Formats: sequence, C-alpha cells, structure tokens
Amino acid sequence: MVKDYDEALSFYIDKLGFRLVEDIVMSETKRWVVITPQGNGACKLLLAKAATEEQLSRVGNQTGGRVFLFLHTDNLDRDYNNLVRNEVKIVRTPSVEVFGKVCVFADLYGNLWDMIEPNKSKANDAV
Repeated sequence: MVKDYDEALSFYIDKLGFRLVEDIVMSETKRWVVITPQGNGACKLLLAKAATEEQLSRVGNQTGGRVFLFLHTDNLDRDYNNLVRNEVKIVRTPSVEVFGKVCVFADLYGNLWDMIEPNKSKANDAV
C-alpha cells in the first residue's frame, strides 16, 4: 500500500530504476498501477493507494517491522551504489552471508527490503 500513487512511482522509478508496466485510471480515487524491477519482468508489484484510515496506518509497516520484500540482483555493489547515489535510506550495509551478498534498505514509507546477490554456486545448485 502507498499513500500516493505519484510519489510512490517517483521513488520506485527514479530512485530504484523500476519500470512502469501499467497505469490505468479506475475511478477518481483508484488507479491500477503496476511496476517491475529491471530484468526479465517476471516480478511485478501492484501499488495500491490506502483507502481507509486503517489502511493508511499500515503504510510503511505492512509487516510489523520485518523485511517486506526481497529483491534479487546480479550485481549488489552496482545496485547498492545506485541506492546511495539516489539517497535511499540504507538500513544495513552490504555483507556476505551463506546465501550471498545482502543489504537492507527502506522504501519511501519505511518498508524494509533485502537486496540479495545470490551465490552463483547456490543458484546453480537449485536448478
């Protein structure tokens, strides 16, 4: 959920480099807004504007403070530097874990994201 479609689009497109897939006006207050991260387009996110006070209270804390989404990358260093350059809030700087490199960042509302560059050997094991 988002507070405002246009501010969310600005963040995801301008700061994270996502692409707009669809933006269809459904009514005066509702749009069908779909975005996708760079890559093959297999993952898509629907941005839904909070419509009630209860929904609005959940924007930015949709998972009770836990990581909200996981974003895989083929080059964590490149994408981490892009986050820093675009002044995205970094919650945890890159580290090397058993599964690969990871950093944690917050979106414009405070939702936490893991950005992961999986170990190539682990990725190959899964095939």
